[in-house]
Amino acid sequence: MAGSLTIRPVQTKRDRKTFVDLPFRLYRDDPNWVPPLKSEALSLLAPEKNGWYSHAKAQLFLAERNGRTVGRISAHIDTLALEMPTAQGFGPGTGQWGLMEAEDAGVFTALLAAAEQWLRDQGMTRVLGPISQSIWEEPGLLIEGYDHPPTIMMGHAKREYRGWIEGAGYQPAKQMMCYELDITQDFPPIVQRIIKSGEKNARITVRMVDKSRFDEEAAIILSILNDAWSDNWGFVPLTPPEIRDVGVKLKPIVFNDLIRIAELDGKPVAFMITLPDLNEPLAKLNGSLLPFGWAKLLLWLRRPKVRTMRVPLMGVVKELQSSRLASQLAFMMIEYIRRASITRYGATRGEIGWILDDNQGMRSIAETIDSRVNKVYQVYEKAL
Repeated sequence: MAGSLTIRPVQTKRDRKTFVDLPFRLYRDDPNWVPPLKSEALSLLAPEKNGWYSHAKAQLFLAERNGRTVGRISAHIDTLALEMPTAQGFGPGTGQWGLMEAEDAGVFTALLAAAEQWLRDQGMTRVLGPISQSIWEEPGLLIEGYDHPPTIMMGHAKREYRGWIEGAGYQPAKQMMCYELDITQDFPPIVQRIIKSGEKNARITVRMVDKSRFDEEAAIILSILNDAWSDNWGFVPLTPPEIRDVGVKLKPIVFNDLIRIAELDGKPVAFMITLPDLNEPLAKLNGSLLPFGWAKLLLWLRRPKVRTMRVPLMGVVKELQSSRLASQLAFMMIEYIRRASITRYGATRGEIGWILDDNQGMRSIAETIDSRVNKVYQVYEKAL
């Protein structure tokens, strides 16, 4: 396109609004893009409203041509990620970029250059992307599965982005899989036998969470999560401010029978979080709760009926991960939540993800219950 291109930093609340508004224009003809709530998207960009900023900093950029916004990107540094071992993905000198959207390849390249230069100026020597913005939010670029909408907290992207990123000298660093399954079908006989065996084991208890004790239950899950995932690629420990923010965000769609904690001899050792796909009602609201969206969403939250349930997080403490008990606990939690999903929420489909490409244990569990990969996300890296 003709006209000079300008890349400038986001400085005002109005700039942030422009940053959030851009995808609504770029994806307006894409039937598989789900508009986020603009209020929530703005909160994620505001340091005073996002606990991630307690250990991170970011610079947002806008691309403009002839007075029109044509692209955006975030460059950011997570101080906790800098402290992690390099072999686990992050490590000293590693910055990130994310929230990238662009009208064309020229805009994309210019935005990448601006993000990379900001990271160099901050002393970074390596970059990972896209990560938007915390690793716990929407990591990776969609590279397979463009033909159906993402579920809650999953990303979507234009097909062209992959070629533009790789053309800028980036190499694949890690893939994350999302698996889907028909939950109306009983699991294979071998899985049913494993579940029944666990039910006969007096040492095992698989219980629902108690939402009335939300903070206490969240602390139990956080403790298991930070232990279970501590050796995973890309792991950065969740902090209390982030947990608080996640609690505020997700509490309305937390239901006791969709989140399970497994105990061994009375000690919590595993958990599974399942969320009804909030994207199903959000897809109809075009990013706003006004004038009547809030009422529609509130009604849905009181008695949610969905096609899809998503499992965003699941974990077993490290001391059990190499044992047969780990998969047994996983199968038991999956089965109990599967039953509740069908009978109470009318769900017919499940999604499990993300699952790291080298997480053979979880991939084996997903494949054993007849799941198949339906989306793949990729994180790229480059030396600065």
